[in-house]
Amino acid sequence: MSVGQRVLLLTDPSMDRHAAPGHPERPERRAAAAEGVARGAEVAGAEVQRRIPAPADEDAILAIHAREYVAALDAFEGTGGGWVDPDTYVAVGSMAAARLAAGATIEGARAALSGEATVAFAVVRPPGHHAAGRRAGGFCLFNNIAIAAAGLQREGLAERIAILDWDVHHGDGTQEIFDHHPEVLYASTHQRPLYPGTGAPGERGRGEGHGTMHNVTLAPGADDAAFVAAWTERLLPEVDAFAPAAILVSAGYDAHRNDPLAHLDLTSEGYRTVATAVGRLAARHGIRGIAAVLEGGYDLDALRDSVAATVEGLLDGLATPPSA
Repeated sequence: MSVGQRVLLLTDPSMDRHAAPGHPERPERRAAAAEGVARGAEVAGAEVQRRIPAPADEDAILAIHAREYVAALDAFEGTGGGWVDPDTYVAVGSMAAARLAAGATIEGARAALSGEATVAFAVVRPPGHHAAGRRAGGFCLFNNIAIAAAGLQREGLAERIAILDWDVHHGDGTQEIFDHHPEVLYASTHQRPLYPGTGAPGERGRGEGHGTMHNVTLAPGADDAAFVAAWTERLLPEVDAFAPAAILVSAGYDAHRNDPLAHLDLTSEGYRTVATAVGRLAARHGIRGIAAVLEGGYDLDALRDSVAATVEGLLDGLATPPSA
C-alpha cells in the first residue's frame, strides 16, 4: 500500500426495495459486497469513505437507453410491476434503485478518474451488464457501466475507455451498446456455454468498432489458473495496446466455485491476482484510480471475500511504480 490510498464505497440501502421473493439477486448481496469493500480497504491500510450516491439524471440514462424503454419500465412499476422476463423483475421501488445504481456508477467513475479515489466501488442493485439500449434482461434494468462510460465521454473527462468484465455471464448488453464504438474497449471472460449465449471469440465489434471487443470463453470447471491466464496473457495485452484513459470494471463474482448459478472453479485468489494485474496496467498508463461496479455473485460468503480480494489487488497494483 502507498500512503494516501483512498477507497470510495458508493451504496444506498434504499436499493434493497428492489426485491422479489426467492430471487437470487437479493438485498443481502448488497450488504455482503459492501462489507467486502470495507474489509479489503482495511487489510490494505487504505482510507475508506462511504457515500450515498445521487440518482442518475435522465440525460445520462437517455444517452444509453431509449426514452420509450425507460418510460415503459416506469409505467410498469406504476402498475405494481412484475416479471419482464423469466429472470428479470420490476418491483415497487425498482426504478428508484436502478437510477441510484446508475448514479453510483457515474460518481465512482468520476472519482476514480480524478484521483479522488484510488478505488471507487459502486455496490449496487440491480446489476447492469445484460441491459441493452431497448431491453432489460439477466436481472438488469439499466446498463450502469455503459451509462458511466458514456458520461465520462460526454463530459469530456475521458475519451478512450476500457471496460473489463469478469462476471461469469457475458455482458451482452454492454457489448451491444458499444459494438460500433471505436473509443470503448470491452474485454470479458465468461463461461460458455451459459446464459446469454453471446460472447464468442469471433465477436470483435462492428464497423468502426471492429477490434475493440475481446471475448475469452472459459469451459465449465475452469479454475484460477485458466482465469488468470485469460486476463494476463490475452485480454490485458489488448487493453495495454488500446492505451485507455480510464478503466471501469464490471465486477461480477458468480464464477466463484461456491456460486450456485454457474460451473467455474475460481476462488478469491484468482480475483486478487487479476485485480493486481489490472492495477499495475493502470499505473503504467498514468491512470490514478479504477472504478468498479457490482454485477453478479450469489453466494454471500464468496461474494464478500472476492470483493475484498479485488479491492486489495487493485490497491496493490495501483501502488506499483509505473516502471515496475
